[in-house]
Amino acid sequence: MKNINRVIIIGWDGAGTFVQGAHTPHLDRFIQTGAFTLEAQTVVPSISAQCWGALLHGVVPEKHGLTNDLAATASFPEDSEFPSIFRLAREAYPHKKLASFSAWQPINDGIIERSLEVHKVNIAVDGELALAAASYIRDNPDLLLMYIDLDWPDAMGHRHGFNTPEQIHGIEMTDAHTGIILDAIEAAGIWDDSLIIIVTDHGGGGIQPQDHGSDHPLDTTIFWGCIGPGIQTEAALSGLTITDTAAVVAHALGLQAPAAWDAKLPIGLFANEKHTAPSAAD
Repeated sequence: MKNINRVIIIGWDGAGTFVQGAHTPHLDRFIQTGAFTLEAQTVVPSISAQCWGALLHGVVPEKHGLTNDLAATASFPEDSEFPSIFRLAREAYPHKKLASFSAWQPINDGIIERSLEVHKVNIAVDGELALAAASYIRDNPDLLLMYIDLDWPDAMGHRHGFNTPEQIHGIEMTDAHTGIILDAIEAAGIWDDSLIIIVTDHGGGGIQPQDHGSDHPLDTTIFWGCIGPGIQTEAALSGLTITDTAAVVAHALGLQAPAAWDAKLPIGLFANEKHTAPSAAD
């Protein structure tokens, strides 16, 4: 079995579990050979900064303290006891390539620490972002950690309502954009030694048809999936939360998860629960 030499996270903002009603051939192909659940839970309030903050920093919003406004105007404290997965990766591998491509700029401005020499790209148009991310992957197959945020499902949900035909179309477009990224991973020859995670941050329409943020199941129930060396396709993923993503990434890259993290490694997800550091580590 090959080692995991990199992690690539593809985030679909606002897709909830509404992928069930969409034509998503790229996600479907991904699901067939990976571990997947439609019963994962996000954090409350189910708002983007709180949710992506939990994924990236491994703790619930009450601890990381991020809001949309704060993420847009201030960088996450460098000395926080709740470091992001990017900070852990940079501290362990000072010279490895880290990248974040985001359609929602606060992720790069305020959620990921600014001093880490992460290659950050902000492009508001998902299709252009996917092409840029795909180009980066093809040119940098030796990358260690990459995060990609696609925003169209959330934008369509706010504009037309969540789980509406218009939002479903937005999800289908996001699947097509994800296909561009997955094709680039294969073309770069790094599919077999990468851990790829596809996840959404929240749903919507639980209380307000065109909004989210509540503890209603439509707002808080999300899909989560991953594929890679040693991933058990039949893993139950019972009780998985978006916060646990940080623990999955840390384990895959051989990073020491902080004791302060709430993130927990899902039992049975990896065939070998003992991690192996990426090859050619600096």
